[in-house]
Amino acid sequence: MNSIRPPLPDFANPPVIEVALSVQFNPLTDLQAPQLGLLWSEFRSRFPKAEQQPPLDSVTEKFGVRRPGKVNVRFEMGVPVPRCWFLNEAGTELIQVQQDRFAHNWRKVGAEDKYPRYERICETFKMELDTFRQFLAREQLGELNPNQCEVTYVNHIVSGEGWEKHGQVGAVVTVWSSRYSDAFLSEPEDVRFAIRYVIRDEDNNPLGRLHISLEPAYRIKDDKLVFVLRLTARGKPEGEGLEGVFRFLDRGREWIVRGFASITTPSMHKVWERRDATR
Repeated sequence: MNSIRPPLPDFANPPVIEVALSVQFNPLTDLQAPQLGLLWSEFRSRFPKAEQQPPLDSVTEKFGVRRPGKVNVRFEMGVPVPRCWFLNEAGTELIQVQQDRFAHNWRKVGAEDKYPRYERICETFKMELDTFRQFLAREQLGELNPNQCEVTYVNHIVSGEGWEKHGQVGAVVTVWSSRYSDAFLSEPEDVRFAIRYVIRDEDNNPLGRLHISLEPAYRIKDDKLVFVLRLTARGKPEGEGLEGVFRFLDRGREWIVRGFASITTPSMHKVWERRDATR
């Protein structure tokens, strides 16, 4: 099999406003609120702010299991252990940690904030995970046993360049057709959708899924119309330990970049200054 892949699509001015890398693992039941406070001291020099959030539910991509009409509800006994955010001074980067998840987010807060690119975010995430593992070992809180990995890109596609109204979604994404069987309906007021694609390995085995959703919204600072285009690649590690985690994260990032280019229109690519070089 030819392992040479074409370069990833690249944009000089991408609309990305948030990137998150995350690993989910078997719950560390000894990681309680006091231990999370101790963990903050490991990161506090870079992340001097802390917030407490409700814990996220565990999510697993499953294949070959069909249970229509059933909803899994998890009941918590007592007070759940919180999810903690450790934020940098500007609020552009944060660490999220709870009993079964560790994540790093980059966020665009001001107009001058530039997307630092995946490679830098991933390298930072590796160092933070190593710090977390060392903390767990020192405090005898257990070992990380990863079961899912996740990459998320959030994009704000702002009106005024290529489109003006939320009903003009066909100018932004390639999967929307404005053809009708008769003349009764015309341009919609707005459009939202969610699509899933199976991520497969080189032997066509399912590894995870790429989730793509689009929502109409308004930008807070100026009430301008935006489309929020979210792409999440989630699946099982490709091998043992953190090496397997980062192999999937790299694959997930590739699926997101190629998926973003595939689902958005050539006219929007011109707005974002698409180029051939990989970064």
